[in-house]
Amino acid sequence: MGEPRIAILLPTWNGERFLRAQVDSLLAQDYPDFIIVCRDDGSRDASPAIIAEYAARLPQRFHVVPADGRNLGASGSFGFLLEYVLAHKAELGLASAWVMPSDQDDVWHPDKLRRSMARMQALEAEHPGLPLLVHGDLEVVDESLAPIAPSFVRYQGLQPLRNSVARLLVSNTVTGCTALCNEALLRRALPIPAAAVMHDWWLALVAGAFGRLSFIDEPLLRYRQHGANTIGAREYQPPAMFQDFWQRLWDDRHREVLKGLAAQAQAFRAAHAAELSPAQRRDLALASALGSRFLLVRKLALRSFLAR
Repeated sequence: MGEPRIAILLPTWNGERFLRAQVDSLLAQDYPDFIIVCRDDGSRDASPAIIAEYAARLPQRFHVVPADGRNLGASGSFGFLLEYVLAHKAELGLASAWVMPSDQDDVWHPDKLRRSMARMQALEAEHPGLPLLVHGDLEVVDESLAPIAPSFVRYQGLQPLRNSVARLLVSNTVTGCTALCNEALLRRALPIPAAAVMHDWWLALVAGAFGRLSFIDEPLLRYRQHGANTIGAREYQPPAMFQDFWQRLWDDRHREVLKGLAAQAQAFRAAHAAELSPAQRRDLALASALGSRFLLVRKLALRSFLAR
């Protein structure tokens, strides 16, 4: 199939401090054919001017969506751009809508596009027509790019190969800025509902339910931590071995998080009910219990998913 064009999605919002370093790393990719699709989310700094400067100098590399004054937030911005690329394939010169979300404050390794697309092409040859998502690990660095951890996956205690739908209902192991999605995935996943916790989590659920996820067990970029990240990296701390049983039983600090997971599962069930297997429907029904008003019910439901 050669080296088809990829759309890199770059939403910006008050990102002037690190934006040039990220854009320079995109332009330094050793993969030959890509276009950077940008949309500003209502910045009050120089982010739009920085993108306009690059676009004027390299019009073949940039497509800037006209500003509309709306602030959609991180997930909303990516959702908008995913739909935009799908609707404007021909204008963007895409044979198919292969897309890679990009944060505005990271630094990509120069081989990120090439390695991700090689994995995607192999996956598409093996599973033609299926929704597919390729993702990878990250280096965790501070705002000056000094190392914090060589592996985001290990730093956060993630298990990316445990990617059944049941597991994905409670644990997202796809970091959106490492992902490459194919058009079949976009057509199944869009539009991303307001109840989705994040765009990358929703994409992972759709790929897990109806297609395949493939993990590259090496860092693809430097993931910058600077105190203003939308999500960021937090070091995994295993529970204390001798923590008091009753303390763990009545610990309800994650109640709002579990309510969000229940809402996302309900939205997924509503969007894809007719396509789901009986086992998937049962898991999604059980996930609704994560939002129960009864603590013990929430605990038991969560435990059943984490054991998968």
